[in-house]
Amino acid sequence: MNAIMNFSPIVLAFLATLFTWFVTALGSALVFFFKDVNQKILNSMMGFAAGVMIAASFWSLISPAIELSDELGYNPVIPTAVGVLLGGLFIRFTDIVASKIHKTEEKEDSYNWRRMFLLILAITLHNIPEGLAIGVAFGALNFGYTPAAFAAAMSLAIGIGIQNFPEGAAVSLPLRREGMTTFKSFMYGQASALVEPISAVIGAYLVVYIRAILPYALSFAAGAMIYVVVKELVPESQSNGNEGLISLITLIGFIVMMVLDVALG
Repeated sequence: MNAIMNFSPIVLAFLATLFTWFVTALGSALVFFFKDVNQKILNSMMGFAAGVMIAASFWSLISPAIELSDELGYNPVIPTAVGVLLGGLFIRFTDIVASKIHKTEEKEDSYNWRRMFLLILAITLHNIPEGLAIGVAFGALNFGYTPAAFAAAMSLAIGIGIQNFPEGAAVSLPLRREGMTTFKSFMYGQASALVEPISAVIGAYLVVYIRAILPYALSFAAGAMIYVVVKELVPESQSNGNEGLISLITLIGFIVMMVLDVALG
C-alpha cells in the first residue's frame, strides 16, 4: 500500500483506466473465438455492474461530495444537486448527438462504413463519463488518502471494467457478423475504450489542481453514472427476459460495492 501512495492520483487514475480498457479488449477478443456470445451471460454482467455503479455513485462520489462541501463552507445541497444534474445532462447531450447522427442512416440491411462509425461512436461517447468518474474518484485521493478511499476508487474502476467487457463484445461481434475481418473487428472494439484513460487523466488533473470544483466534479461523475445505469445498463440487462434473476444479480453487485465502501471504511 505504501508503494501505491508514492504514485500521484493522476497516475493512479490512468493506470486504473488502463485496466478498464484491458477488460474492453478482453470482451472484444471474444471475436477470435465466437461469432456470438450467450446473451444471458452478458446481461448478468451488465446487471452486476449496474448494482456496483449505483452503490459507487453514492458512497464513492455523492457522499464524499457532501462531506467536502461542508469542509469548503458550501451548502452541500447546491454542489451535489448541480453536479448530479449536469452529469445527467452531459450524457443526455451525447445521446442526442448520437441519435441525430443515427437518423442520417437510411440503410439497415447491408454493412457500410457509416453503420460501423455509429456503432463505435455510441460506445465511445458512453465511455467518456466513465473515465471522468474514475479520474475524479482517484483525484480526490489528493486531499485525503486513506485505504478505504483507495478501495472505493478501485471498486469503481472494477465495476466499470466489468461492464466494459460486454461493451467490447457489443462492438466487435456485430462488426464481425457484418463481414469485417476478425482482427479489424477486435481493433475497433478495443479502441472504443481508449477515451477512458484520456478522460480519466483530465478529470483527475482538474480535481487535483482545482480543489474548489471537487464537490461538483464528484457529483457530476455520479450523475453521469446514474444516468448511464438507468438509461442503458438496467434496460439492456433485462431486455431478454429473466428480469427477476438479473434484478437479484444487480442487488448482489450493489452489496459487493457497499461492503467494499462501508465495511472497509
